[in-house]
Order: sequence, then structure tokens, then C-alpha cells
Amino acid sequence: MDEKDDEQLWEFDPNIPEEGPSAPPPGWLDCVSGYDEPKAGDSGDQLYPPPPAYNPQPENDRNASVPHVRVPQVSEDVAREALLKFVGSKWSKSTKPARNLTFKELKPVTVYRYRLETYTESRSSAWEMEPYTGQVVDGPQCGRSPPPWDVPVQQPQRYTDVTLKVRVPHSSFVKTCHRCHGCGRTRCTHCAGRGNKRCPFCQGHGRRITGRGRNNRNANNRCSSCQGRGRKKCTFCHGHGHNTCPTCQGNRNLLHFIQLTITWRNHVVEFVPDRLPEFPLKKFEKVSGDPFFVDENVLVYPIMGFPDQEICEASRKVSQEHHSQFSAVSRILQQRQTIELVPITHAFYSYAGKDYDFFVYGLENKVFTPKYPSACVLL
Repeated sequence: MDEKDDEQLWEFDPNIPEEGPSAPPPGWLDCVSGYDEPKAGDSGDQLYPPPPAYNPQPENDRNASVPHVRVPQVSEDVAREALLKFVGSKWSKSTKPARNLTFKELKPVTVYRYRLETYTESRSSAWEMEPYTGQVVDGPQCGRSPPPWDVPVQQPQRYTDVTLKVRVPHSSFVKTCHRCHGCGRTRCTHCAGRGNKRCPFCQGHGRRITGRGRNNRNANNRCSSCQGRGRKKCTFCHGHGHNTCPTCQGNRNLLHFIQLTITWRNHVVEFVPDRLPEFPLKKFEKVSGDPFFVDENVLVYPIMGFPDQEICEASRKVSQEHHSQFSAVSRILQQRQTIELVPITHAFYSYAGKDYDFFVYGLENKVFTPKYPSACVLL
């Protein structure tokens, strides 16, 4: 590198601005009717509760009636087959007790599972931006932006969790990039715009220090790292002293717009009365039952007159909780309440002169056994 190139490398350009904030400062963005201006330091979405007309109101004199159902029962063959399948999946257990046990009693137990699903839609917005490269600007000159809940969208399939992001019509406008102030470049923060940094090997002296004193420098001991200059090209800006603006990507202007986020979510709560202290309730979460009662409406109403009063009370409680919890921040689109009969049989048996028991539960005939007899296994 000759002296002319060397001078250009160390030249400082005062016209390159320091890098500004990554987000637009307060007051930088235009106001759009129906959408709140973002607050300083607030980078999250602004949530918009739906207008009162969008949410239905429950009626106090409505309730749902449930038909009676017969409790199913498994046979000894089914119970034995289920136990053999369970034991076969456990390498540490022998199938011999399951094959040779003697049943004493198969006791069916009535277990109901109540489920309430509340399908909601919520809407929030946030300002977004992208480099302006000449694309069409759908701004206020094209019309007034519709309020958050008036932006038309395609509804997804019910009871599925979906998130959709759409650009609010007529909310776009172009402004000078706030990060580079319209320059397209920002001063390198690593070298303060100089394009170079002090050589870390010779500490800026241009020559390696030898011997015991700092002044003991050999004329032929030029620093090989910086070629005797005492400074090295900044690797972050490649010696230019500036970088392309990461926000506008050198285009100098930004297209700002409001992005609306629509979230559809299915909120599910389940309740199973605890009638079997020795059987873990969490086991019911992984099996299916017979949905003999399904009630679906915009708003469902508490179940009345069902023989299991705990189910009636759970229906009343969770329906009220869901309405108060979700109607304030989202739109309730549909509700569905279900009562399933989850088959479960308590099997009592004896083996080798001792008494044991296990449970067969769910339509899948899963098995839970508190204790299983051991047997000698030949390996």
C-alpha cells in the first residue's frame, strides 16, 4: 500500500452519522386513527379488546340436560390381554403371573370426564418497517384505515390454534431512516469512524519491543502485523470507517406500516371427579372415552340435572370463568362442552397365594398396576 492509499485508509469522514436507535424514537411515526401510538420502550403488540357487540352475553335462565348412559364392563379375557400387553412392554417384568393369575372380581367404576372448549379470537397490532425500494405505498391517500376488528380476514377451522399477520390497509407511509438519518451508512462503532485501530501487537509503535527497556527498538524489528504503521485496518468496516445501515440496508428511506396479528386459540379445561384415591388422575389425560354428550353453541350453558353433581358444578364454574376471563380481551367465537364416560375396571386377582389388583382404563384398555407379582425369569 503506497502513501496515498495509506492516507485514504486513515481518513475520517465527519459527514457519516453515528448509528441511531434500532427502533423509531417517540413521535417519529404518524398517527393512524383507531390505533394507539406506541409508547417509549414498548416493543410489544398493542392488544385491542373487541367492541361489546362482538361478544355474546349469557342468559341466566338457560341450562343443558344430559341423557343417562350405561357403564361398560370388560371381560376376564380382555383384562388379561390388557395386562399381558402392559407387562410385555416392561422388560423387567415377567408375563408368567399375568398368564397364570386367578381373577377374583372385576369391578366396573363410573368415571365421567367433563371438558369445556372456548374458541377465541384476539387482535393486536404493532408498527413494522422495511427498506423502501420503490414499492407501492398503500397510505392515507388511498383511504382511511379500518379499525382493528373491521379488518377482514379468512376464519380458520374451528378449535384450531392459528396465528395470522396482515398489513392494515392504508396505514403505510415512507420516512427517512431514523438510524442513519437518510445517509444509508452509519459510522463504525468499533473504530469510531477512523477505519483503523491501534495495532495490539506493537501497541501502536510500529516496531516490536526487544530487550529490557521500552526504548530498545531495533530498526529492523518492524512489526510484521501492521507493517510498521502502528495501526491496523478495522475488520468490522474493512477500513472504510462506516457500514451499510442495517435498518434501511442502504436505501436511506423506510416504509412503515401497521401489522395486525390475529390469534385464534382453543382454550381447553378438563375435570374428572376424584373417586379412586389409589388411581392417579393424570392417567386419564392420555386415554380417550365415549363422548355420549356434546353441546356446542356460541355460548354453552351450565349442565343441570345430571346424576353426578360434581360434573354439574364443574360445568357452572368453568363456563363462568371462561366467559369472564376471555370476553374482556378477545372475542368468543364458539364453545363446546363434552361429557365422556371413561371406562375403568378395577380387577382383583390372586397369584401364588397372594392378592393383587390392577386397573384397565380408557377405550385403549391401558393398564395401571400399583404392584405386580414377581416371578423367576430364565434369561
